Amino acid sequence: MEKKYQVPLIIRGKVITDPDLEFGGRRGGVAFTGPDVRKYLSELTLSTPSKMADLYSISLNEILDFLAELGNQLRFDTNPYLNESFELSCFTSGLSESILRHQYENMGFFFNRQEMAMMVERSCGANYLEGWVEQSGGMPGLTAKTRAFGSRAVHVIAGNAPIVSILTVIRNAYTRSDGIIKTPSNDPLTAAALARTMIDMAPDHPLTKHISVAYWKGGDDAIESQIYDPRKIEKIIAWGGFDSIKHVTKYLQPGIDLITQDPKLSSTIIGKEAFADEATLKHVAKRLSLDIGAANQEGCVSARVIYVQSGTDEEGLERANRLGELTFEALQHIPAHISTPHKSFDMSLKTEIDGIRLMDEEYRIFGGRSNEGAVIVSQEDIPVDFSRMLACRVGNIVPIDDLQTAVRSVNAYTQTIGIFPEQLKEELRDQLAFQGAQRLVSLGGAATMQHNMEKQDAIEPVRRMVKWVTDEIGDPATLEAIAG
Repeated sequence: MEKKYQVPLIIRGKVITDPDLEFGGRRGGVAFTGPDVRKYLSELTLSTPSKMADLYSISLNEILDFLAELGNQLRFDTNPYLNESFELSCFTSGLSESILRHQYENMGFFFNRQEMAMMVERSCGANYLEGWVEQSGGMPGLTAKTRAFGSRAVHVIAGNAPIVSILTVIRNAYTRSDGIIKTPSNDPLTAAALARTMIDMAPDHPLTKHISVAYWKGGDDAIESQIYDPRKIEKIIAWGGFDSIKHVTKYLQPGIDLITQDPKLSSTIIGKEAFADEATLKHVAKRLSLDIGAANQEGCVSARVIYVQSGTDEEGLERANRLGELTFEALQHIPAHISTPHKSFDMSLKTEIDGIRLMDEEYRIFGGRSNEGAVIVSQEDIPVDFSRMLACRVGNIVPIDDLQTAVRSVNAYTQTIGIFPEQLKEELRDQLAFQGAQRLVSLGGAATMQHNMEKQDAIEPVRRMVKWVTDEIGDPATLEAIAG
């Protein structure tokens, strides 16, 4: 008998488990029930903003202490909420069991107190979150102080990895915000697991009282028209695909600020130095396999199209094909906690791959027979016409003569670019930024190394999550003089 999971509605410390409605998970094969959010709309939003005052009765140090203790409670071997979330995600997520297990077992790492303190400094600065900060400069006779205040926000999160829920909970806490987390169908329980652990820890703590977690089917106007109201919320932080982001925009009006972590595509640029010798090429192939395969290519950071300065003559194509062969081989040997054959390979993509398999003069394909992933090597300097569909550990190597071909491919939809060698990154980084690139990394580090998440998609989302309130103090004598 198919197990049905229960996805609770959590409203500021209260857990509601009524099985009013049944939903299907993103990838089928499992169903979950949850309360009808429409019955609780008046409770879900905080219509009286002054009720956020209790968040200012605790210090930032106390907030970080609370979050650090939350991390201690997120032990996979003892936390029942994490175990249930993991179990459901094994059905709904695009990540394999081994990748998910590794991420859930190491969830507490993200709540390291020292790292969270650095997150605070990299985003808003502790002094601005703790009090009014003197501002320099300005008009004669005028001084000013500024403070960062939390907001009432809805977080429409993505479900491609548990880290999205983790970041949302941490950011909501240290900005002293009141957050409603709308969970996705491919990960409806991770955020709820974090909130329920907070409730078990300290049910009456201000941080517990200012986080809510809800699942509803996206696009339900009966719910969203009531929530996305500037009298009830001030910010919408939206992750996700093009359609979901576009849908949210219909509710925008003065008083609501939309902060998007919108859909992006990432790529790679490999210089001619990769072909110095076979050993170097194997090294490059291993690093490229990480950018394609890490987290099963589920994230926006994952490489899809790889521009390679191999040349496009016969010898150049041989070099590009050899890189494709080595990359596919390396892809099969990535550790299982980082990447595996995709458990639910996109059949539309498989059809596209099969459709070009016999076009030897245009493409060389390594793999792609089942769910093992594939490397498609274009035999001309243009990507496959289905490049936006690339997923499930499928990359497209494009041979080029001139690096400017790669540079011109970059636009506002480009997020991360992995580059080899390092010197090439330094040479191209200004041009790539002009074109629209948002993050440049050493080849192999797109999904496996990340300096910080406070700068994402070329914005600073946390700085936009808060309200920067200024207190201006005018010199009385100067004001009187102006009056004449």
